[in-house]
Amino acid sequence: MKKIILTGAAGRLGGYLREPLSKLCDTLISSDIQDDIGTLFEGEEYIQADLGDNAAMQSLMAGADMVVHFGGHPDEKPFDEILHANIVGCYNVWDAAHKNGVRRIVYASSIHAVGMHPKNLAIDPDSPHRPDSFYGLAKCFTEDMARLYWDKKGLEAICLRILSCANVTNARAVGSWLSYGDLIHLVERAVTTPVAGFAVIYGVSNNDRSPVDNSKATFIGYRPRDNGEQFAEEIFASSPAGDPSDLDQMLHGGPFATTDLGESGVAKLGLKEN
Repeated sequence: MKKIILTGAAGRLGGYLREPLSKLCDTLISSDIQDDIGTLFEGEEYIQADLGDNAAMQSLMAGADMVVHFGGHPDEKPFDEILHANIVGCYNVWDAAHKNGVRRIVYASSIHAVGMHPKNLAIDPDSPHRPDSFYGLAKCFTEDMARLYWDKKGLEAICLRILSCANVTNARAVGSWLSYGDLIHLVERAVTTPVAGFAVIYGVSNNDRSPVDNSKATFIGYRPRDNGEQFAEEIFASSPAGDPSDLDQMLHGGPFATTDLGESGVAKLGLKEN
């Protein structure tokens, strides 16, 4: 490919994707709202842009073959903040991608699009939307928009419903973990698979206790290598006893399912980035 656009390049997950994506194209255009992202990789350029600015997105997408859209707020926020970056911003990305002839968008969706489903019932990509937050609601909107643009405009989209891409620090993450290595593998496969149409794929490692059915991901060749079971003994020994009346434990969205609308769900997770 000649040019790939990566939005959210200054974010935690975007930072892991920059170098691998730079090896898949002649030019990687990394973008974020931040002033800069530090040292660039070979073939990488940085363009500061606001997702909520349609003109900026039109300029950013010029000449691109593919977009890897990881931009936007990564946590629950008041609705006005979610609206600007995660709803209007996603519309601007799809609108600009279509008008500039982009072939495919690989989108960082989330388990929070279906976070209110009970965790003891395995869900798959065809499970109906059931968001647990404004953040999850924005993911539902964008997944539906992605399908609309595929049906009406022929713009391919692979929506990656990421579960927990961070070091395992709690009992939920033993099943929901997506290792950074598997994240890179998943995105690489979503970019390089020859045809995609519209697809929803769960971003989760090969965990023994995975709460989702990801068998429909095989068509892109996604074969996760890591397994959260390696952390189970230590994590379960230090965790409180399981409580089936605790919705944090019983719903797919975890803490997002019980945190009030507009309030941070990530704050309750105790994530460690490295």
